[in-house]
Amino acid sequence: MDRADELVTGIREALHDAAEPGIALGQQAYMKSVMPFVGVRVPAVRRLTREQVRGEQNPAVLLETAKRLWDEAGFREERYAALAVLGVRPLRADRALLPVIEHVVRTGQWWDFTDEVVHRVTDLLTAHTPEMSFVIRTWSADDDLWMRRLAIIAQLGRRDALDRGLLAEVIIPNLGDPEFFIRKAIGWALRDAARTDPDWVRSFVAAYPLSPLSAREALRRL
Repeated sequence: MDRADELVTGIREALHDAAEPGIALGQQAYMKSVMPFVGVRVPAVRRLTREQVRGEQNPAVLLETAKRLWDEAGFREERYAALAVLGVRPLRADRALLPVIEHVVRTGQWWDFTDEVVHRVTDLLTAHTPEMSFVIRTWSADDDLWMRRLAIIAQLGRRDALDRGLLAEVIIPNLGDPEFFIRKAIGWALRDAARTDPDWVRSFVAAYPLSPLSAREALRRL
């Protein structure tokens, strides 16, 4: 058994040991998931996963562990564990994360997976700004709505580092999209931007034809 196998096995065993079967069906119903849950709450999944991989410093091993957990998952928590592995320090801002992030979003096809990788994208954008700015712009015109959502919310939490031009460039092509998850993402991204530049957000909302949902979310705290 190689090291990635050991980590995958340890994480799976930890999840099953911590499972609360009584909550599994409720979790599955809430997430509208075809894949079953074993019954572990997300904060506990993150904690257990970090405990299992603590001390492992080899990025290649960690990346392989995340890939196997994701692709071979029998329970949704194994996919949450894969995302937790992607967030550990040895992988932080590693370019090798980029194809894995895309794979997660394109195969996961739901908001929980997409939103969970946002901070990994933000780390990459901070470390590799020109390259990632181009990638995020490309995502904003993707046929996959979840890739477009990822592009729109890619700068959450950047505060003073927020690239307003990039944010506008990824929002504007999606203004006419009727999809709830896109409209919600636009409002969320603008509301987050308003924490550091409320005047810019007010001006943007006044200048462009946002949906009522997006505008309401954008201005909710102003």
